[in-house]
Amino acid sequence: MTGGRVRELPGHTGGREKLRYSGILQLFEMTGPGPRSPKGHKDTRNLVIPQEIADSLCSCGGFDGLVEKLPSGEKIERMRELYQTCADPVRLKILCLLNIQPLCVCVIKAVIKIADSKLSYHLTILKKGGLIEGAQQGNYIIYDITPSGREFIGKELERFGQDRPPG
Repeated sequence: MTGGRVRELPGHTGGREKLRYSGILQLFEMTGPGPRSPKGHKDTRNLVIPQEIADSLCSCGGFDGLVEKLPSGEKIERMRELYQTCADPVRLKILCLLNIQPLCVCVIKAVIKIADSKLSYHLTILKKGGLIEGAQQGNYIIYDITPSGREFIGKELERFGQDRPPG
């Protein structure tokens, strides 16, 4: 591609085929730690951006506009916590069971077939994540899924296709 049009952006350093933008690492610096050169120096003057990306970037307000469209740091952290909480198949099975109906530990244990200590560990993680809650009923703790847990597992089952309808 020779003689192609180059979109002017703040920080544009020229180039015939592609656009150079000296401020691109500002995006990465604002969204979290990234790789750094051995000396801690970041030289972005040689970054090359294809024309179609440059055009698209201009239409969304440049790098500042792109950064403004990112979710807040708090939202990103909540997403990370949620995904980490649900990163184990045992915890996903527990959520699926409780999505069907509230259950006591003995039923969850019988279905999943794991030791008490491991089940307790997984239940604690799900409770800390706000996806389930337990209520004492006599000698039993009855676990139930929270509205946020129901929303999460419902979306995941819909996204991946549910084998059987609940109930």
